[in-house]
Amino acid sequence: MLALSKLLQWLPRKIGKVIAILCFLLVIDIFVVVVLRYLFDTPSVMLQEAGMWMHSIIFMLGAAYTFSYDEHVRVDIFYGGNSPRYKAWVDILGSVFLLLPLCGYLFINSWQYVLSSWNISETSAEVGGLPALYILKSLLLILPLLLSLQALATILKNTAFLQGHLPNQTETGVEL
Repeated sequence: MLALSKLLQWLPRKIGKVIAILCFLLVIDIFVVVVLRYLFDTPSVMLQEAGMWMHSIIFMLGAAYTFSYDEHVRVDIFYGGNSPRYKAWVDILGSVFLLLPLCGYLFINSWQYVLSSWNISETSAEVGGLPALYILKSLLLILPLLLSLQALATILKNTAFLQGHLPNQTETGVEL
C-alpha cells in the first residue's frame, strides 16, 4: 500500500519542483512588465499574459504538490488539536467524500470546454497576446487528475497508518 502511495504522489511532487522555477520566472516577468510600463511607457500585452499564464500554471499544477506535503489550508475545527488517528480519518473521509467527487465534477464539466478550445485552436482575444490558449485551458483537466492521484495516495497512506503499517506521524498528520 505504501509503495503504491509513493508511486501515486511521485508525479505531483516532481511537477511541484519544476513549478518552483516558474515562481521565480513569474517574479521576473512582473518586474519587467512594471519597468516597461512605468519607466519606458511601453506596455507589453504578451508579457502581461505570460504572467497570468504562469500564475495559472503555478496554481493549477501546484495544488497537488501542496496537498502531497500536507501544506494546504484546513478547517481547524475539524482537524487541529486532534489525535493522529482522528486526522487520518478526516483525511480519508475528506478525500473520498469531498475531494474525489469534486475532481470528478471538475473533469467532467471542463471536458467540453477544453475540447471546444482545442477544436478552434483558441488564442488570446487581445492583440499581441499569447497564442495557444487551448493549452492553458487544458490545465482544467490536468488539475483534477493530479489532485485525484494525490487523494488516492493520501487515502492509501492514511489507511496504512490506521492499520499500524506506518508508525511515523507528525503533528499535522501522517508522513511517509
